[in-house]
Amino acid sequence: MVLGRVRAVFLDLDNTLIDTAEVSKLLMSKYQYEESEACIISEKVQVRFSQECYRKSKLSITDLRISHWEKAIQETRGNEPIRELAKECYLLWKSTRLQHMTLSEDIKSMLTELRKEVRLLLLTNGDTQTQREKIEACGCEPYFDAIVVGGEQEEEKPAPSIFYHCCDLLEVQPGDCVMVGDTLETDIQGGLNAGLKATVWINKNGIVPPKQSPVPHYVISSVLELHGILKKIDYLPTMSA
Repeated sequence: MVLGRVRAVFLDLDNTLIDTAEVSKLLMSKYQYEESEACIISEKVQVRFSQECYRKSKLSITDLRISHWEKAIQETRGNEPIRELAKECYLLWKSTRLQHMTLSEDIKSMLTELRKEVRLLLLTNGDTQTQREKIEACGCEPYFDAIVVGGEQEEEKPAPSIFYHCCDLLEVQPGDCVMVGDTLETDIQGGLNAGLKATVWINKNGIVPPKQSPVPHYVISSVLELHGILKKIDYLPTMSA
């Protein structure tokens, strides 16, 4: 961890905004899946979204995402892949995701307060159209000093170059910055690769990562705990109530 005052925080809230509730309802009501099965499928899909390598895939973004659902269903139920069901799940998710994509008032308040102390940058991987649609839908742009979408850059997380680009945008050095995200392989590994001051992993489900996973400097269960962690790192002033 690099010494010095935190001047900027890079955040990836993308997976915080993924909502698969409507698909879970579909699986339970129309296809008689158990609630536990529907939850597991949704969790697996969210992991696949977070690790999506659309640039390396020969599939279209639509076919790639249908395959996420197809594999998640197969892994959970153990049956043969059901392409039509996976397609139905994806299309339902796609049609409802923008409606459910929003920042809670608690998160808005936290970002507003944090921005009084540090510069904030939203850093997310993914293709341009998909990510920009989500950014517009959730109305998060006013809460950040800059937004960087991986699909608009030569390289995405965990490549150091995209983090250096973020530093240049905010006119800060890597040692001034903290990366906060919920994906070890991209957010945390990328922050480590770029030599940032610290990395913070949002482990909202309390999962135990594989032994070979990147090791973050700090772990929180909700992004709302971020200010407390930054105080530990940098002794930021206490937020007003």
